[in-house]
Amino acid sequence: MTTQLPPGLLTLADHEARAAQAMDPAAWAYVAGGAGDEATLRANAEAWPALTLWPRVLQPLAGGHTRVRLAGRELAHPILLAPWAHQRLAHPDGEVASALAAAAQDAGYVLATQSSVPLETVARAVLGEPGRGPLWFQLYWQADRGFNLALAERARAAGFEALVLTVDAPVSGVRDRERRAGFRLPPGMGSAHLQGAPAAPPAPGTYCAGLPAHAPSWDDVAWLQAQTPLPLWLKGVLHPQDARQAAALGVAGLIVSNHGGRTLDTAVATATALPRVRAAVGDALPLVVDGGIRRGTDVLKAIALGANAVMVGRPAAWGLANAGALGVAHVIRLLRDELEMAMALTGCRSLAEATPALLTD
Repeated sequence: MTTQLPPGLLTLADHEARAAQAMDPAAWAYVAGGAGDEATLRANAEAWPALTLWPRVLQPLAGGHTRVRLAGRELAHPILLAPWAHQRLAHPDGEVASALAAAAQDAGYVLATQSSVPLETVARAVLGEPGRGPLWFQLYWQADRGFNLALAERARAAGFEALVLTVDAPVSGVRDRERRAGFRLPPGMGSAHLQGAPAAPPAPGTYCAGLPAHAPSWDDVAWLQAQTPLPLWLKGVLHPQDARQAAALGVAGLIVSNHGGRTLDTAVATATALPRVRAAVGDALPLVVDGGIRRGTDVLKAIALGANAVMVGRPAAWGLANAGALGVAHVIRLLRDELEMAMALTGCRSLAEATPALLTD
């Protein structure tokens, strides 16, 4: 087990550079790559630094903090770890290491359906940790409603506190980098929760091999809400009209996401979509945003644009590859420390003071 960080890791970019050398090249292509020409992957990362801050000076800063309220509870800071699949590609401890790191840093954690570790194992590892953030389970919709409901019930029984339904991937994106690398899961590694998942019945026609016929719809969202007591978040909402429809259904919240640029290339950057989604729903729903967040200033800008919290995915993968749980914890700590400094340097004593006025036109 890794007990210390490799030297020279001062930023998330340092973590990325080292992880690119540490990981198997094909696995790195899977983790790092995006869809198509990776325009959205780049746009996500470029949109946040393109926003400029307008700092205030001589503001009262005594008693400052990073606390936020999300999903009915107070969190120490607004950083959560996004779901990403097959984490044992980066480190043998996989999702357990990431979840423990999140708990140690008071961060929320979202476990992927395509986890390489069963959800019960992850829950047992962290539920007793004091100060931990929310523990949520991400659900990829399967062709059989009964299978989806059984998986949701497994998550509830294990202690997960919400479901996160991914809605932006009815089919996989065209991931050229991944295909060129010839990525395949190593022998013995698979999705811990999809054994026995019924195959989708054949659909007429050739439109994406019939897969969209079994993709979730708004009716399925309403059905799932009625079947489970767990709060239901939708991940992958970018369009204001979809946000309004979700609010009308009374979902628990939205995650403004383009799947990290891994599905539809040239889709809008999340920093661009976020304020439009907030304008569409007003104060009706909490919003979490992911995609391209690499600095504490990015976190602060996201809050100013209307997010209640942020998620990071790839940076956690880099930390995991570099030093297991310690590396993931370091990534979270870097972001939180940078956020605190950005707040102080812009005159924000709390994140409630991070409003659109913090950004230049």
